[in-house]
Parts: sequence; C-alpha cells; structure tokens
Amino acid sequence: MVFNSLQFVWFFLAVYALYRVLPHRGQNWLLLVASYYFYAAWDYRFVTLLAASTLVDFSCGLALDRARAQRRRRLILCLSIGFNLTLLGFFKYFNFFAANLQTLMAAVGWRMDFVTLRVLLPVGISFYTFVTMSYVIDVYRREIEPTRNLRDFAVFVAYFPHLVAGPILRASKLLPQISHERHATGAQMREGLWLIAWGFFQKIFVADNLATLASRVFAPGAHEAGINVLLGTYAFAFQIYGDFAGYSNIARGTSKLMGIELVENFRFPYLVTTPQAFWRNWHISLSTWLRDYLYIPLGGNRGSAWETRRNLMITMVLGGLWHGAAWTFVVWGVYQGLLLIAYRSFDRAAWFRQVPGVVAWAVMFHLTCVGWLIFRAPSFPQLGVLASSLLFHFAPSAIDNQNMLVPLLLITVPLLVVHVLEARADDLLVVLRLRPVVRYSLYVATGYLIFLFGNFGGADFIYFQF
Repeated sequence: MVFNSLQFVWFFLAVYALYRVLPHRGQNWLLLVASYYFYAAWDYRFVTLLAASTLVDFSCGLALDRARAQRRRRLILCLSIGFNLTLLGFFKYFNFFAANLQTLMAAVGWRMDFVTLRVLLPVGISFYTFVTMSYVIDVYRREIEPTRNLRDFAVFVAYFPHLVAGPILRASKLLPQISHERHATGAQMREGLWLIAWGFFQKIFVADNLATLASRVFAPGAHEAGINVLLGTYAFAFQIYGDFAGYSNIARGTSKLMGIELVENFRFPYLVTTPQAFWRNWHISLSTWLRDYLYIPLGGNRGSAWETRRNLMITMVLGGLWHGAAWTFVVWGVYQGLLLIAYRSFDRAAWFRQVPGVVAWAVMFHLTCVGWLIFRAPSFPQLGVLASSLLFHFAPSAIDNQNMLVPLLLITVPLLVVHVLEARADDLLVVLRLRPVVRYSLYVATGYLIFLFGNFGGADFIYFQF
C-alpha cells in the first residue's frame, strides 16, 4: 500500500474519521491496528518480524532499567543490537555475502557451494530496526526512561506514516506524543494539508515523470552520448530527491493532521556548498543516526586527524551498505567518505574560503551528481560505460532536446521555484506565510500540475528497497 495510491487514500480517510472521534486510548489502539494492517498489506508474513523486533527491544528496555551491574547492562544491549543486526543481515545481506564469498573462494581455487535463499526483502526493515535499536541504546545511556506500556511502544515502532521509509524517529521525540493526549491545532491542519499536497507533487509530478528520463540513460546496455548521460544524472538527482522528500512530506503531513509531529528529513540539500552541509540537509534522520550511534562512539573528531578520517570513512561505508546489498552502494559510501575527508582538509586553506559562493555551489552539486551516478548504476560494467561517455564522448551537439533537456526543465523548474523560496526564508513552510494571492496561485498551480501532468502509475518509492 503506497502513499500515491487510491488504496492508501481510502485507508487513511477511514482511519482518520475514526481517529477524530475516539479518546486518546482508543486512538492509540486504532493506530496500532491500522499500522499493522498497513504493513500486512505488503506481505502479512513479515508482520511477525515487526512484532518480534518490538517485543525484544521493549523487553530489553525494561531489563536495562532493572539491571544495575554495568556488565549485565552491556549484555542486554548486545542482545538487542545482535538480534536486530542478525535480522537485518539475514534478510538483506545473506545472499550478497554468500555470493561474494563463493566468488572469492573460487578465485583461489576452492569450489564451495552456498545455499542462496529466495526471500523477499521485508519492506522497511532497515528503518524500523534502526528505530528500535536507537531506543535501547538511549535507555542504556540513561538518556530516556523506558516505557512500560507495550501498546504505546508498539505504536511508536509501527506508526504507519514513518514505518516503511522513515524518517527514522527517536523515542525521545515520538513516544511522549503517543503517550499523551493530542489534538491537532488549526496551524497543524493547514501545515499538514500543504505538506501532503506538496509531497504528492514531488512524487507524482516530479519523481515519477523524471524516472522515465533517468531510466533511459541508466538502462542496462544503454549507450547514450555523454551530454545525455549528464542530463539523465540530473534527472535521477531530482527524481530521488522528489521521491524521498515527497514521502517524508506526506508522512509529516498525515501525522500533523493527527496532532503528531515528525522530524524534518530534507532541508535544501542541493543548495549547499560542502558535503558536510549536504549530509546535514539530506536524509537528516539517517545522517544524525549514523553520527550519534556510529561516528561519535567510534571517536568522532576527538582523536588525531587520521582517526577522524578513519571514523568518517567507516561511517559512510556502512551508511552506503545500509542502502543496499551491492558493491555500488559500498563504493558510493567510499566516495562520500572521501568527499567529507577532502572538504574537511580544504576548510583550513585560505584559497578555499575565497571561492565565490556560486562556484562552490556548482562544484558541490556536480560532485553530488557523480555520487548519484555511482548510486544509480545497475552494475560496475554499466558504470564504466556511463563514465566513459561522460569523459570521452560528451558531444554537446548530440543533446536530445525533445526527449531529455526540455522535459527535464519543465519538470524541475516548478520544484526549484518553491525550493528557492523555502531556502531564502530558511522555512520549509514559507508558502503558508506568503501573501494570499501568491499562496493561492501556488496552490492552484500545484494541483494543476499534479492532476494534469502527474504520473499516476502508483510506482513504489525508491527507498522502499532499502
């Protein structure tokens, strides 16, 4: 059940109608049942995994509260992390590592046959395992008190707006909202409706229309001129942004209608001038999770320059692997780590501070697009073909104006107009504060583009596969 489907629209309207008339306790029971139904609509068999993760980490939280000996507390923490990583590793990485180990053994002359399992990747498993792990870690660190209400904890984990593609929520932000009575204010209703509409625009008009342009370039066996590869990479950059930011906005908007606030997950990521700023503005809930639960525990930037670089690289490589079981994601993580390390060194150079802002932005945007080229490439051989076209067969005269350039501009310019407005005001809801004539003009234009030119094929969100 995807957000951009009529099935979800009817589901949400039914849930919301009941939600508005129920008392707080009934609302939580409704959210629990609705969230499990929402997840079961994907594949009912994986509901047991969600429930198991919930029960294990709820129990670990209570056990940590009772335990006094540090050794016992560490054991409980390791049990939680071990369970979640085993769950994630088995379903997401088993075949990847088995196949690569088999290839490695064959290279040294050892023939080994491994069992490969034809299992579906449980949707959202990367997200909800990180949610429950962060809860147990925060309890272990004594940063939060464990909840003793299993129903509320289960709602926190399975809450359907964020369940399958984030944001990756912290218990300190969401659990108190679930535990206490809530009533959506007028401001939340207005903000929620706009976020839902804008999220549908980003997904249905921007992302799903750009998918056609990107797929043409990145299709296996495609041999496009370098200029069209560049345009296809631009298309994918805005496709993945519109797709994921659109999901996050719909999630935030539906939550606001129920009086629940979710964290911002994207904040002008393509208008920054450094990779550090990019990761402060792109998939914010994941980048802060990696910072707080991986980078800082590794030592962060508290050690030597070499140790800081090592910590950055480990964090980004594992962040790349989190996105999927493929070497292209690992290489993408290495690339992001190298960018962070390089720019960290540049910060101390006088020449770097004198680079004009527009130049720094253009360089950073294209470095980001190089990363998306790696990320999107279906295989290393195809990545080599794409890179070769960009470097040696650029051929500006071969540009495909009708099928690439013009559609790219028509789809991205409306997005960029609002994006720049938001960035100038440093406010993701600035549209709601514009003069009425401008605001309602944007409402009408957004609806017009969605309903007349939107792609209503119901394509899955990209991050569902992660």
